Amino acid sequence: MSEAPARRADEREAAARSVAAALPAGPATLLGRVWDPRRQAPIPVLIADDGVHDLLAEEPTVAGLLERDDLRAVLDRAREGAPTWSTRELRWEGETGGPELLAPIDLQVIKACGVTFAGSMLERVIEERCLGDAARAAAVRAELDLALGVDIATVRPGSEEAAAVKQELLSRGWWSPYLEVGIGPDPEVFTKAPVLSAVGSGAAIGVPAFSSWSNPEPELVLLVRSSGEIVGATLGNDVNLRDVEGRSALLLGKAKDNNRSTAIGPVIRLFDDGFGIDDARGISIRLEVRGDDGYLLEGVNHVSALSRTFEALVEATSGRHHQYPDGFALFTGTLFAPTQDRDAAGHGFTHHVGDLVEISADALGCLWNRVGRTEELPRWEYGVRRLWSDLERARQEVA
Repeated sequence: MSEAPARRADEREAAARSVAAALPAGPATLLGRVWDPRRQAPIPVLIADDGVHDLLAEEPTVAGLLERDDLRAVLDRAREGAPTWSTRELRWEGETGGPELLAPIDLQVIKACGVTFAGSMLERVIEERCLGDAARAAAVRAELDLALGVDIATVRPGSEEAAAVKQELLSRGWWSPYLEVGIGPDPEVFTKAPVLSAVGSGAAIGVPAFSSWSNPEPELVLLVRSSGEIVGATLGNDVNLRDVEGRSALLLGKAKDNNRSTAIGPVIRLFDDGFGIDDARGISIRLEVRGDDGYLLEGVNHVSALSRTFEALVEATSGRHHQYPDGFALFTGTLFAPTQDRDAAGHGFTHHVGDLVEISADALGCLWNRVGRTEELPRWEYGVRRLWSDLERARQEVA
């Protein structure tokens, strides 16, 4: 099959995906954001069964809803009323003909923890030793295996054993900032993207033209109140430029924060009697990347393999040292760092323009996006001032 027919086939497949089919099946408490084409504003919604309930009269933002102490009562009231739309009417972001499902967060700061799994930690070390050159990755990977002499996945971060491993690797010249945050006392926490910059399921994600080695990073994203309480979860793609970060850890911002480099969705699943924080700890997140060239990459991120607890990651992010008055969304890291060759032996995986990336979990639904060139995709132009203007006008209609 030639490239053009393959692309058309993928586009037909994507067009056939309904928003309703991408949502978690069964009873669940689901919050989302919908672009209302009539009011020309993003509306927080509750999705219950097949109904989409407008919550604008209660709170103008998802962040505000999650801060409400009476959130359960707010949602119960919404369920009692008639839904504004059905899930069958929802469209993907950028589609016309109905309300569009957006990234489910708004004013929350988008934070991320890195190097929280042993496998991805070692891949970061490899990037660093390669200086971002994918062609050297296989050889460096073999050297690192010999240098370690221990299954680092069994080493508890901050423990005496971790300190002993550090000393051994220092003596061999193999210590790295990535090992420091991977098995040292403090995790890596960084700001992944600005407020309101995330795209949702069905939208294009971007890889800049200056990168030749890029990966998807399928992750569980926690929703955290300003108090530090974890109240729900969703899926995320922390798109990463491995060649850029590999040149220097100080280039993390350039590697992580680009137009459309953060995807979150499809919705937030709130913790309730049927789905709690311990259920989130046991989630397995599936990754599938399909290229126009027929390439297929598959993987699984087992959240249970995290080297640190959710609570430890949240405590490292927020507390007396740093506050988030509108709450935050926290990427928890990925176990999956693809090494499967794509373009040449020993070069590992990198994205191609046109890749269809699908990240899914039974409890959280499906986040899917197509890869494009960052510089050619729609610019990020919807900021806080525009949000407030649109919501003020929409709430006047409600009043």
